[in-house]
Amino acid sequence: MNNKLARHFNALSLIKFTAPTVIMMVFLSFYTMVDGMFVSKYVGADALSAINISVPFLMISTACSIMLATGGSAIIAIKMGENDYKKAREQFSLIVVVGIVAGLIFAFVSYIFAEQIAIICGATDKLLPYCTTYIKILAIFTVPSVLQVYFQYFLVTAGKPNMGMITTIIGGIANVIFDYIFIVICKMDIAGAAIGTGISYLIPAVCGMIVFITDKKGTLYLTEFNFDGRFLLDVCFNGSSEMVSNLAFSVTTFLFNMSMLKYVGEDGVASITIMLYAQYLLMSVYLGYSSGVCPVISYNYGEKNTYELKNIFKISIFFIIISSAVVFILSYVLQDYIIGMFVEKDTEVFNITKDGYITFSLCYLFMGINIFTSSLFTALSNGKISATLSFLRTFVFISASIIILPIFWGITGIWLAVPLSEAVATCLCVFCIIKFRYIYNYF
Repeated sequence: MNNKLARHFNALSLIKFTAPTVIMMVFLSFYTMVDGMFVSKYVGADALSAINISVPFLMISTACSIMLATGGSAIIAIKMGENDYKKAREQFSLIVVVGIVAGLIFAFVSYIFAEQIAIICGATDKLLPYCTTYIKILAIFTVPSVLQVYFQYFLVTAGKPNMGMITTIIGGIANVIFDYIFIVICKMDIAGAAIGTGISYLIPAVCGMIVFITDKKGTLYLTEFNFDGRFLLDVCFNGSSEMVSNLAFSVTTFLFNMSMLKYVGEDGVASITIMLYAQYLLMSVYLGYSSGVCPVISYNYGEKNTYELKNIFKISIFFIIISSAVVFILSYVLQDYIIGMFVEKDTEVFNITKDGYITFSLCYLFMGINIFTSSLFTALSNGKISATLSFLRTFVFISASIIILPIFWGITGIWLAVPLSEAVATCLCVFCIIKFRYIYNYF
């Protein structure tokens, strides 16, 4: 049995190990942007706004999936570090089954109450038909959506990050192809976008399931298990920070939508949608690296290898600082191109987005260290600190900013909400890193 987590890493080998996860996340976010581009270009800005209206509810399923995946992968990697592979496989199998059952329940509720859900999310009469259709179709693909999130994390824990990258890329390419077929050729409008997205979930979910069923020589695979309620509670608690981040994203997206409707109208919702697509693309570097390095941190923590833990932490901080500067510069240089992917120049939506782009982009200077810090404490199985940081950063700080800043600065206050929240969160994250260094010995 070849355990790729059990080795010494230098900067090059660690970046090489995490690169597939980074590429996977960048590609995932890019083809999500392409999905929005097809909708905006061939269906219209109203359909793009409808997707953003629907996202807060649909993110609930994703949030729960990420909670189980991140919380579970950290605990399971620690078990692997303790050389208890039998228990690790049993826990992994339990998490997969729980995800499937939860996904089926969520799918049923979403499909039956799609219209009521869209209204609660803030859909106007003009946007309601688009929202209802989008929610109903994606509800059908809830279980594949859950599983593809799982396997993004557990393939890394199993030492197979390349497999996760390959299946995600295949799913992304399929999404683009089917978007073109369903939206452009078949004229299926927003329904075509939803079906294309659903297929992109299905491909990595099926591929991942095949790998974990058939590969009995790997460190992780599906096996018989007993129900362990205490373990599931530990998983939920440990992964709660990532769940909080995603649920908070749902709430803050709702607040952004309501603020934009108030100050600018439906064009404002389309504008903030474009900005959030761009944010997802550019922050994917931090998300990918943090997801890729977490199993390594967890393994060495479980093995009590303090030397390697310090080594990984030092390399990670260096990577985050450099990548934050690079991402901000790329954001500035590519701003016209990114906005132009969705709308034509000199349109109202383009001008609204352009006016706020640089202000909003300041968040990329702070976001990387915040994402890594939260993931660090999840990897160390300290869900309390991780969840607290995520809750304050992604919900409290940003919600307060969205509500308060526009009172004084109007739409400029809306664009400033994320950078200000991230800057405050960075101060808190640095404080926690310094405070807990003697407990976990990461530097």
